[in-house]
This record gives sequence, C-alpha cells and structure tokens, in this order.
Amino acid sequence: MERSQRADHILDVAGELLVAWGYGRVTIDEIARRAKVGKGTVYLHWKTKDALLLAVMLKAQSRIHQRQLELMRADPLEILPSRMLRRHFLDFQGEPVLRALYTDDADILGRLNDTAKKEFAELMGQGDRHLRRHLEVLREHGLVRDDTDVHHQQYALLATSNGFFTAEALLSDRAPDTLEVRADILARTIRSALEVSVEAGLGSGSGSGSGPDVASARMRVAAAAAAPEIIACYEHFNELCAQEMRRQIRD
Repeated sequence: MERSQRADHILDVAGELLVAWGYGRVTIDEIARRAKVGKGTVYLHWKTKDALLLAVMLKAQSRIHQRQLELMRADPLEILPSRMLRRHFLDFQGEPVLRALYTDDADILGRLNDTAKKEFAELMGQGDRHLRRHLEVLREHGLVRDDTDVHHQQYALLATSNGFFTAEALLSDRAPDTLEVRADILARTIRSALEVSVEAGLGSGSGSGSGPDVASARMRVAAAAAAPEIIACYEHFNELCAQEMRRQIRD
C-alpha cells in the first residue's frame, strides 16, 4: 500500500472510531489496530491524535467541496445559493463528523471542537471571504437581490443554513418525515430571502419575449457567465483545505 493510500485508510478508520466512540475513548493504539498497521506507522503520518482527527474533519469537508465543484462545473445553476445549500444539507447527513461539528456535539468531539476552531481560524476566515465574493458575483449578474447589504445577505445565508443543520438534532421529533423534504424547505427559504425569481424575469418587461421560458433562459445565461469566477473561488478554497491537511501531516 502506497503512503498516500495508507494515510487515507488510517483517516477512514479514525473517522469511524471518532463517531462510534467519541474523542475521549479513541486512541492511536486502537486506530492502528483497526487499520492493521503499527502504532509507529500512524505517527509517521501525524504527530498527535489531535492532528490526525483534525485531518479527518478536513477530509470530510474536502469531499463535500469536491462534490459541489463537480456539480457547478456540470450545471452553472448550481452556483445559486438555494441549490448549493440544498446539496450541502444533503451531503452533510452523510458526513457524521461534520454533523457533530455543526451541532457542537461534545460527546463525539470532546475538546477537539475547540481545537478545530483555533487551528482552522484562518481557513474559516478564508471561507467567509469566498462566500462573500460568491454573493457579490451573483449580485453583479442579477442572480440575487441587491436591495440589501451583501454582509447582511451573507449573515442571513449562514444563520439560516446553520439553523437547519442544528434543527436536525434539536427538532428531530417535529421535522418533516424525509431528508429530501427538509432540504427542499431550506432551498425555498434561501430562494425567497436572497434570489431573484424566474418570475421576475431578471428585470425583463412585459410582452411576448418575457415569459417564464425566456426568464429561465436568461437566468441560465447569467449563471453561466458568473460560474467561472465562483468556481475559481471554490477551487482556491479547496486547495487551502488541502494545504491545511498537509500541514497536519508529519514532515
């Protein structure tokens, strides 16, 4: 097994144990045993247990970013906040480590949550700046409303999405039955709060050339024009995540 494959395997095992046992019970010895490698082999890759488990978080985040990039490249409309957050919401359900991070689950993360906030402070700042630029580009192309401050829009986007993520733990007994339905509710909420509707026609007037089909076509054209810069932003952020993961690895 090559070094990179071995490291990925160790990360997968560590992630499974973190979710199953919680931070306090997970040990390097048990990770090594489950991964069928020597304890020293784990330490060849990561200096500490914390460094290893932080890399687990980064790998999970990277998987979500990569899937989002693939969707944006395939369909420019995926740059719309409602579509992006809907996909994020669904993807996060398949990443229990990130769910624990979003819901501040101390049983799973223990003190690792505080460590992650300190270690990833600059990365989170970069993420905020990329999201703000994402909204600015959408505003420039008429895809989101421009009647309020972009910082207010960013806050609304983050507060709403975080609320939906947290509700998965806090309101599980009152939530609609299926995950897809809850994702649709999130998308509609974001769309209503931020985006320019197809019915608005992206500023088109009345007449034979201003029906829903024409408005949809104009929206797709606008999204195609905006997509390259937004995709470049997220490609850059994905590389920053990869750099942070490499930083956690022992040289």
